[in-house]
Amino acid sequence: MFIRLLDRLEETLIAFLMASATLIIFLSIIHRYAAGLRIPGLQDWLLSLDFSWAQELCIIMFVWMAKFGAAYGVRTGIHVGVDVLVNRLDDPLRRKFVLFGLLAGALFTGVVAALGANFVWANGAHHAFLGVLGRDAGDIPEGPTTPDLEWPTWIVYSAIPLGSGLMCFRFLQVAWNFVHGGELPHHDASRIEGLDEVAPGSAEADAAGEDRRPGGNPGGQR
Repeated sequence: MFIRLLDRLEETLIAFLMASATLIIFLSIIHRYAAGLRIPGLQDWLLSLDFSWAQELCIIMFVWMAKFGAAYGVRTGIHVGVDVLVNRLDDPLRRKFVLFGLLAGALFTGVVAALGANFVWANGAHHAFLGVLGRDAGDIPEGPTTPDLEWPTWIVYSAIPLGSGLMCFRFLQVAWNFVHGGELPHHDASRIEGLDEVAPGSAEADAAGEDRRPGGNPGGQR
Protein backbone atom coordinates (compact mmCIF):
# COMPACT_ATOMS: atom_id res chain seq x y z
CA MET A 1 0.00 0.00 0.00
CA PHE A 2 2.78 2.42 0.93
CA ILE A 3 4.75 1.61 -2.25
CA ARG A 4 1.68 2.11 -4.42
CA LEU A 5 0.94 5.44 -2.76
CA LEU A 6 4.57 6.52 -3.19
CA ASP A 7 4.48 5.54 -6.87
CA ARG A 8 1.32 7.58 -7.45
CA LEU A 9 2.73 10.57 -5.55
CA GLU A 10 5.94 10.42 -7.56
CA GLU A 11 4.13 10.31 -10.89
CA THR A 12 1.67 13.04 -9.88
CA LEU A 13 4.46 15.36 -8.74
CA ILE A 14 6.43 14.92 -11.97
CA ALA A 15 3.34 15.46 -14.14
CA PHE A 16 2.30 18.53 -12.13
CA LEU A 17 5.76 20.13 -12.34
CA MET A 18 6.05 19.45 -16.06
CA ALA A 19 2.58 20.79 -16.88
CA SER A 20 2.93 23.83 -14.63
CA ALA A 21 6.36 24.79 -15.98
CA THR A 22 5.11 24.44 -19.56
CA LEU A 23 2.06 26.61 -18.82
CA ILE A 24 4.12 29.31 -17.08
CA ILE A 25 6.61 29.46 -19.97
CA PHE A 26 3.74 29.67 -22.48
CA LEU A 27 2.01 32.49 -20.59
CA SER A 28 5.24 34.45 -20.10
CA ILE A 29 6.01 34.28 -23.83
CA ILE A 30 2.49 35.37 -24.75
CA HIS A 31 2.76 38.21 -22.25
CA ARG A 32 6.12 39.35 -23.63
CA TYR A 33 4.92 39.64 -27.23
CA ALA A 34 1.38 40.81 -26.50
CA ALA A 35 2.69 43.63 -24.31
CA GLY A 36 4.46 45.03 -27.37
CA LEU A 37 1.19 45.52 -29.23
CA ARG A 38 0.05 49.12 -29.21
CA ILE A 39 -3.52 48.44 -28.15
CA PRO A 40 -4.91 51.11 -25.80
CA GLY A 41 -5.95 49.71 -22.46
CA LEU A 42 -4.73 46.18 -23.16
CA GLN A 43 -1.08 47.20 -23.40
CA ASP A 44 -1.25 49.15 -20.14
CA TRP A 45 -2.85 46.20 -18.37
CA LEU A 46 -0.26 43.74 -19.71
CA LEU A 47 2.62 46.01 -18.73
CA SER A 48 1.24 46.14 -15.21
CA LEU A 49 1.63 42.37 -14.90
CA ASP A 50 4.99 41.25 -13.51
CA PHE A 51 6.37 38.02 -14.99
CA SER A 52 9.96 38.56 -13.88
CA TRP A 53 9.62 35.59 -11.52
CA ALA A 54 8.63 33.14 -14.27
CA GLN A 55 12.13 32.15 -15.39
CA GLU A 56 13.38 31.52 -11.87
CA LEU A 57 10.31 29.48 -10.93
CA CYS A 58 10.56 27.34 -14.07
CA ILE A 59 14.24 26.63 -13.38
CA ILE A 60 13.35 25.50 -9.85
CA MET A 61 10.50 23.34 -11.13
CA PHE A 62 12.68 21.69 -13.76
CA VAL A 63 15.35 20.91 -11.14
CA TRP A 64 12.77 19.23 -8.92
CA MET A 65 11.29 17.43 -11.91
CA ALA A 66 14.73 16.14 -12.93
CA LYS A 67 15.57 14.85 -9.45
CA PHE A 68 12.30 12.99 -8.98
CA GLY A 69 12.27 11.95 -12.63
CA ALA A 70 15.62 10.23 -12.09
CA ALA A 71 14.08 8.17 -9.29
CA TYR A 72 11.14 7.34 -11.56
CA GLY A 73 13.62 6.25 -14.21
CA VAL A 74 15.26 3.79 -11.82
CA ARG A 75 11.88 2.30 -10.92
CA THR A 76 10.72 1.89 -14.52
CA GLY A 77 14.06 1.01 -16.10
CA ILE A 78 14.22 3.88 -18.60
CA HIS A 79 17.78 4.96 -17.77
CA VAL A 80 20.32 4.26 -20.48
CA GLY A 81 22.70 1.47 -19.53
CA VAL A 82 25.58 -0.25 -21.35
CA ASP A 83 25.05 -3.93 -20.50
CA VAL A 84 26.36 -5.69 -23.62
CA LEU A 85 29.32 -7.21 -21.81
CA VAL A 86 27.36 -8.04 -18.65
CA ASN A 87 24.67 -9.87 -20.61
CA ARG A 88 27.31 -12.11 -22.24
CA LEU A 89 28.43 -13.46 -18.87
CA ASP A 90 27.19 -16.67 -17.31
CA ASP A 91 23.97 -16.19 -15.38
CA PRO A 92 25.45 -16.50 -11.83
CA LEU A 93 28.24 -14.03 -12.64
CA ARG A 94 25.83 -11.73 -14.45
CA ARG A 95 23.56 -11.62 -11.40
CA LYS A 96 26.48 -10.59 -9.22
CA PHE A 97 27.50 -7.77 -11.55
CA VAL A 98 23.91 -6.51 -11.84
CA LEU A 99 23.45 -6.57 -8.08
CA PHE A 100 26.78 -4.81 -7.58
CA GLY A 101 25.70 -2.08 -9.99
CA LEU A 102 22.38 -1.58 -8.20
CA LEU A 103 23.99 -1.43 -4.77
CA ALA A 104 26.67 0.95 -6.07
CA GLY A 105 23.91 3.22 -7.36
CA ALA A 106 22.17 3.05 -3.99
CA LEU A 107 25.41 3.90 -2.19
CA PHE A 108 26.18 6.85 -4.44
CA THR A 109 22.69 8.37 -4.26
CA GLY A 110 22.58 7.72 -0.52
CA VAL A 111 25.82 9.66 -0.03
CA VAL A 112 24.48 12.52 -2.19
CA ALA A 113 21.25 12.55 -0.16
CA ALA A 114 23.17 12.67 3.14
CA LEU A 115 25.50 15.45 1.98
CA GLY A 116 22.56 17.33 0.48
CA ALA A 117 20.59 17.08 3.72
CA ASN A 118 23.56 18.43 5.67
CA PHE A 119 23.90 21.32 3.21
CA VAL A 120 20.19 22.16 3.37
CA TRP A 121 20.22 22.00 7.16
CA ALA A 122 23.13 24.42 7.38
CA ASN A 123 21.76 26.68 4.64
CA GLY A 124 18.73 27.83 6.61
CA ALA A 125 16.60 24.78 7.39
CA HIS A 126 17.98 24.64 10.96
CA HIS A 127 16.97 28.25 11.56
CA ALA A 128 13.52 27.67 10.03
CA PHE A 129 12.78 24.59 12.15
CA LEU A 130 13.83 26.36 15.33
CA GLY A 131 11.49 29.20 14.40
CA VAL A 132 8.60 26.77 13.88
CA LEU A 133 9.28 25.24 17.28
CA GLY A 134 9.38 28.70 18.84
CA ARG A 135 12.97 28.39 20.00
CA ASP A 136 15.72 30.98 19.82
CA ALA A 137 17.96 30.44 16.80
CA GLY A 138 20.88 32.33 18.31
CA ASP A 139 23.80 32.65 15.88
CA ILE A 140 22.38 30.07 13.46
CA PRO A 141 22.18 31.76 10.03
CA GLU A 142 18.77 32.35 8.49
CA GLY A 143 20.11 31.50 5.04
CA PRO A 144 19.88 33.35 1.72
CA THR A 145 16.83 33.76 -0.49
CA THR A 146 16.31 33.48 -4.24
CA PRO A 147 16.74 36.73 -6.25
CA ASP A 148 13.26 37.07 -7.81
CA LEU A 149 10.85 35.01 -5.72
CA GLU A 150 12.75 35.67 -2.48
CA TRP A 151 12.14 32.11 -1.33
CA PRO A 152 14.53 30.56 1.20
CA THR A 153 17.13 28.69 -0.82
CA TRP A 154 17.05 25.73 1.55
CA ILE A 155 13.54 24.94 0.28
CA VAL A 156 14.79 24.98 -3.31
CA TYR A 157 17.86 22.88 -2.50
CA SER A 158 15.70 20.33 -0.67
CA ALA A 159 15.26 18.69 -4.07
CA ILE A 160 18.77 17.23 -3.63
CA PRO A 161 18.26 15.19 -0.44
CA LEU A 162 14.63 14.32 -1.25
CA GLY A 163 15.21 13.32 -4.87
CA SER A 164 18.48 11.50 -4.21
CA GLY A 165 17.00 9.77 -1.16
CA LEU A 166 14.06 8.54 -3.24
CA MET A 167 16.47 7.43 -5.94
CA CYS A 168 18.49 5.48 -3.34
CA PHE A 169 15.27 3.81 -2.18
CA ARG A 170 14.40 2.88 -5.77
CA PHE A 171 17.82 1.29 -6.30
CA LEU A 172 17.33 -0.79 -3.16
CA GLN A 173 13.80 -1.67 -4.25
CA VAL A 174 14.98 -2.86 -7.67
CA ALA A 175 17.85 -4.80 -6.05
CA TRP A 176 15.43 -6.51 -3.64
CA ASN A 177 13.09 -7.50 -6.47
CA PHE A 178 16.04 -8.73 -8.53
CA VAL A 179 17.35 -10.93 -5.71
CA HIS A 180 13.96 -12.47 -5.02
CA GLY A 181 12.53 -12.57 -8.53
CA GLY A 182 15.46 -12.29 -10.91
CA GLU A 183 13.70 -9.55 -12.90
CA LEU A 184 14.79 -6.03 -13.69
CA PRO A 185 12.43 -3.20 -14.68
CA HIS A 186 12.38 -2.87 -18.44
CA HIS A 187 10.88 -0.12 -20.53
CA ASP A 188 9.48 -1.17 -23.88
CA ALA A 189 9.29 1.88 -26.14
CA SER A 190 7.09 0.00 -28.62
CA ARG A 191 4.37 -0.69 -26.04
CA ILE A 192 1.71 1.94 -25.44
CA GLU A 193 0.22 1.76 -21.98
CA GLY A 194 -3.54 1.48 -22.00
CA LEU A 195 -3.84 -0.55 -25.19
CA ASP A 196 -5.10 -4.09 -24.76
CA GLU A 197 -2.43 -6.66 -25.40
CA VAL A 198 -3.38 -9.44 -27.80
CA ALA A 199 -2.44 -12.92 -26.64
CA PRO A 200 -0.32 -14.91 -29.15
CA GLY A 201 -2.30 -17.58 -30.96
CA SER A 202 -5.66 -15.91 -30.40
CA ALA A 203 -8.08 -15.12 -33.18
CA GLU A 204 -7.29 -11.40 -32.87
CA ALA A 205 -3.55 -12.06 -33.23
CA ASP A 206 -4.12 -14.28 -36.27
CA ALA A 207 -6.32 -11.61 -37.86
CA ALA A 208 -3.75 -8.91 -37.17
CA GLY A 209 -1.01 -11.05 -38.67
CA GLU A 210 -3.11 -11.71 -41.74
CA ASP A 211 -3.73 -7.99 -42.23
CA ARG A 212 -0.01 -7.23 -42.01
CA ARG A 213 0.95 -9.78 -44.70
CA PRO A 214 1.37 -8.51 -48.29
CA GLY A 215 -1.98 -8.72 -50.00
CA GLY A 216 -3.72 -9.09 -46.68
CA ASN A 217 -7.17 -7.84 -45.86
CA PRO A 218 -6.76 -4.46 -44.11
CA GLY A 219 -9.60 -3.46 -41.87
CA GLY A 220 -10.84 -7.04 -41.54
CA GLN A 221 -13.18 -6.74 -44.55
CA ARG A 222 -14.36 -9.99 -46.05
